[in-house]
Amino acid sequence: MPENGLSWIKKPELMSDDEILRLCKIFTELGVNKIRITGGEPFVRKDCIELMESIAQLDNLTDLGITTNGLLTEPYIPQLKKIGIKSVNLSLDSLDADRFFKITRRNEFSKVMETLDSLLEHVIQVKINCVVMDGQNIDDIIPLVELGRKLPISVRFIEEMPFNGDSKEVSLKWSHQTIYDYIQDHFQEIQKLQDPKNSTSYNYKIPGFIGEFGIIAAYTRTFCGDCNRLRISPLGILKNCLYENGGINLKDELRSGKSDEELKKIIINNIQHKPKDGWEAENASLDTAFIHQSMATIGG
Repeated sequence: MPENGLSWIKKPELMSDDEILRLCKIFTELGVNKIRITGGEPFVRKDCIELMESIAQLDNLTDLGITTNGLLTEPYIPQLKKIGIKSVNLSLDSLDADRFFKITRRNEFSKVMETLDSLLEHVIQVKINCVVMDGQNIDDIIPLVELGRKLPISVRFIEEMPFNGDSKEVSLKWSHQTIYDYIQDHFQEIQKLQDPKNSTSYNYKIPGFIGEFGIIAAYTRTFCGDCNRLRISPLGILKNCLYENGGINLKDELRSGKSDEELKKIIINNIQHKPKDGWEAENASLDTAFIHQSMATIGG
């Protein structure tokens, strides 16, 4: 979270529930079978659970999940289970309350841990996302791996990206290989797992552990050739890549009266011009301020 906080967007500029649902329907008709509602915290949107209930009923959708910082999610977990949410990505960069506060600028560590406990109690698959930041949370890497000794979770360590809310450059000191080497120094026996198709993470298992861990090369971008993700911002901007500045404004196209078939053509044309990788997407941006915006403005 940037030190000076965020500028909140006015509600009329955001997509409505009906607009989000319509876009989800269009994408599932185009072949998308997995949708993830991302945060920060999705439940800052008061009607988020009702929206998710509607999305879950779409034909052709086989997987609906959320990414959350865990601050407001816990009371909704029984409903998430009921509508068929199978997986939740929980952002957790530290297991130390003081370090957690310094990173998030919120004294809410206990709430996040309550969310984690409740998700496991309701037998919902949990992936913990931890961004590895030099000088901030290196001491948390091994304790986070250790969570998998007795818990059925996947901890995913993510290379720091330049979306850090200020103009500082990202250090490559903690690349995916460096992170792996650091973990291997503490756990000599590590088994490489078969990575699922289109996976963004390299996945591993430590013998005797219930859970597993993975590493995402988010900055070095070695997975770009297999990435099949698309992202739509709350403003309706379709992004083919996190490093892509701008994108097609689907909200404006919706509000201009475009039919579903017209929208499908716009989406397909946009995807056909997707950058070959994150480096090409970043180089195409002339706005250096975009690259250093906060990830909190993009969505986890």
